Amino acid sequence: MDLVKFIAKLKKIAGSDAGMVMIHNGIVRNCSRDGTPVKSIEVRVDWGKLFQILADTRKLPGIMAAEAEMQEGRLSVGEDIMFLGLAGGTREYVIMALQSTLDKINKVVSIKEDFVI
Repeated sequence: MDLVKFIAKLKKIAGSDAGMVMIHNGIVRNCSRDGTPVKSIEVRVDWGKLFQILADTRKLPGIMAAEAEMQEGRLSVGEDIMFLGLAGGTREYVIMALQSTLDKINKVVSIKEDFVI
């Protein structure tokens, strides 16, 4: 996963009407949400659901591009899990759409299993 290339692709898709690009970079942290130390996680992705969520996001008002890259398999602390990028006309549209899209992806697309220390 290359963030610079990801952003360039997003901007190219969005075209010159885009005035805002936002990126979410999910990474493996060293503990679970409850504070349990983690050495790695296993990630599985439902690609069909991801593609549908992105297609729906692209239809939102003010959104010109919505793209994601996700890694599957065993990932160690500090590794990238996902890039999610949205481009749109103004920040109001992009911020709201990014939050909504990220919530949907985390609920239905990715399955994560922690491997504790």
